[in-house]
Amino acid sequence: MLKYTPEHMHCFATFYGPLTAANTGFCAVQSVSQKDAAGSLFRIAATGVVLDLDSSTEIVKKLKLTGTPMKVFKNTAFIRDMFTSTIEVAKFEGANIRTVSGIRGQVKKALRRPDGAFRATFEDKVLMSGTAPKPRPNLTIDIVFLRAWYPIRPRKFYNLVTSLLEEDKTDWRGMRITGKVRAEMGISAPSNPDSTYRKVERPTRRFNPLKIPKALQASLPFASKQVSMSKQKKVPYLQKRQVILGGEEKRARDLLQKVMTLRNEKVKKRKEKKAVERAKHVKKVQESEELRKAREKREKKEFWEREGRKRKADSEGNDGGKRKRR
Repeated sequence: MLKYTPEHMHCFATFYGPLTAANTGFCAVQSVSQKDAAGSLFRIAATGVVLDLDSSTEIVKKLKLTGTPMKVFKNTAFIRDMFTSTIEVAKFEGANIRTVSGIRGQVKKALRRPDGAFRATFEDKVLMSGTAPKPRPNLTIDIVFLRAWYPIRPRKFYNLVTSLLEEDKTDWRGMRITGKVRAEMGISAPSNPDSTYRKVERPTRRFNPLKIPKALQASLPFASKQVSMSKQKKVPYLQKRQVILGGEEKRARDLLQKVMTLRNEKVKKRKEKKAVERAKHVKKVQESEELRKAREKREKKEFWEREGRKRKADSEGNDGGKRKRR
């Protein structure tokens, strides 16, 4: 299961076991009956938490089926070597297929013979396979493949061990893994030729250049006309000429480069000085703005205090808000 387990990341796994409450932690070990090379008895293979109990979980496996065109029409082709019977074709009717060159298609209907062949429609004309009865020379094979999901039903079995609760745990031995059983019995692992990885070499597909008749090209607008320029056989004058600096010109360019370097350095220092002065000016303006806002706030407060006293005096019956002299 290592190739399905991302490194340093969490993943979901479904297995059969006893009824366990959610958020219960667990750990998995490969073997508890033998020690590893480091001398430790338990080797932790995985740790996790139980999320939920769901017996209706569906486990699927990626399936990739390949076939080759048997007969090619304009946008239709007969495909073979993808399925083995008409029943399989009927199961995958309407499935999306694709060619190596990127042409998309769809499975339509099974053919009478040979078994497993079917009719499919494509967006464009696919190339005839090299296994055709009369293949053209130097023709690229266009392989058709279908991506699907195949359901897998694991074995519904688990062995609940309760003897490890006793003090003497040396007598108990768990189930041996398949590799250990084969090693003890001297049985080699079965090798399926279809499961071995082999290098796939496909020739580069070459397309013919687009050719537009002269009569049609003359009637096209200027923006849609085909621009065809033949490659120049002679080396242009600007590419083959070489400019060699003389003594006087070389010294002049050297002097000009030194002058421009000094100028750039002066400009850089001037910009840095202006940036410092600008920062000081901005700070001074901010301080004066804060003082102005404080003064306006103070004057505003004093003004409304005077207005409040005047209105209070008017409400008490004083004339013009002025106090009487004694």
